Amino acid sequence: MRVLGVDPGLTRCGLGVVDGGRGREVACVAVGVARTPPECELSARLLAVADVVEQWMDRHRPEVVAIERVFSQHNVRTVMGTAQVSGVVALAAARRGLPVAFHTPSEVKAAISGSGRADKRQVTTMVTKILGLATAPRPADAADALALAVCHLWRAPMANRLAEAEARAAELARNHRARLRAAQQAARTPAGRKPR
Repeated sequence: MRVLGVDPGLTRCGLGVVDGGRGREVACVAVGVARTPPECELSARLLAVADVVEQWMDRHRPEVVAIERVFSQHNVRTVMGTAQVSGVVALAAARRGLPVAFHTPSEVKAAISGSGRADKRQVTTMVTKILGLATAPRPADAADALALAVCHLWRAPMANRLAEAEARAAELARNHRARLRAAQQAARTPAGRKPR
């Protein structure tokens, strides 16, 4: 599976494409950052990020897009910009029929380093090691994008199995309730008389 990881941001939007193989085998395909100048209008900045993200999607043909889930911060302006970029990326993916997965920062940190409290330096070090890169991806947004892609590759199979198990359990429960209702209806109907 090929995953495009996106660490959304208006000034720097990290992008990383990772291929998954057997088990936990992963390989870096591409890594980079889409940059926009803070002095530009918001709409122009969102368009610039969208253009770069769409070029990456068209060039690298990912099968899924993994985006960092926006979480509450003290700086509301930063959160808004990050959320807007996430929306632009999700829209670009939807236009191409690509599924989108959102992962929280703590999920990504835990998948990559074993600790949901790892700092950016630790995440960058682990991403470099896991992907066998000669040098650490810079800036940290690029490393975070690769971490998102790896996280998705490692977590998606388990998440899919859980979703399948939940769907099967729901189906079994529906069938059980239907049989129970039928038995109750049969018990209420006097012998030799058809139910209305």
